[in-house]
Amino acid sequence: MIRHMVKRPEASQIPYRPQGSGSPDSRFWDPNLIPCQVPPWGSLTAIDLDHGVFRWRSVLGVIDSLIAKGLPPTGAPNIGGSIVTAGGLIFIGATNDGRIRAFDKTSGKELWVTKLPASAFANPMTFIGSKTGRQFVVIAAGGGNKYDSKFSDSLVAFSLP
Repeated sequence: MIRHMVKRPEASQIPYRPQGSGSPDSRFWDPNLIPCQVPPWGSLTAIDLDHGVFRWRSVLGVIDSLIAKGLPPTGAPNIGGSIVTAGGLIFIGATNDGRIRAFDKTSGKELWVTKLPASAFANPMTFIGSKTGRQFVVIAAGGGNKYDSKFSDSLVAFSLP
């Protein structure tokens, strides 16, 4: 992305701020929103905060058109956070590939993935159903923005076994 510094108003404590040039099309990616840099383009990373080291890093997301050509997962541009359950599962949408995934919190291995109506640029939430006693994971799959042109108004829930 092309950025440059611009002067702030006279009364500002900091004299300059960064500003992007042009539109979202000025980012370094092709018309299919494939980044023009070496992959991975998205990852989920666990950091050991006691020692300041990476515990693991997993590729997060796919570009379907590249998978169709036989390329390995590249990761995908993403916005959004994850949630970790008491049972050791990490749930995350975030990617512009329109999927939600579950990872093992210890190893970083992807355990489950499913397609959503649109990308889920939101943090998942979890709750225990008052009538069933089952745990549910819910995510807003609204899509749209600079990373995805598909829109939806879906709220998708999954129950855990």
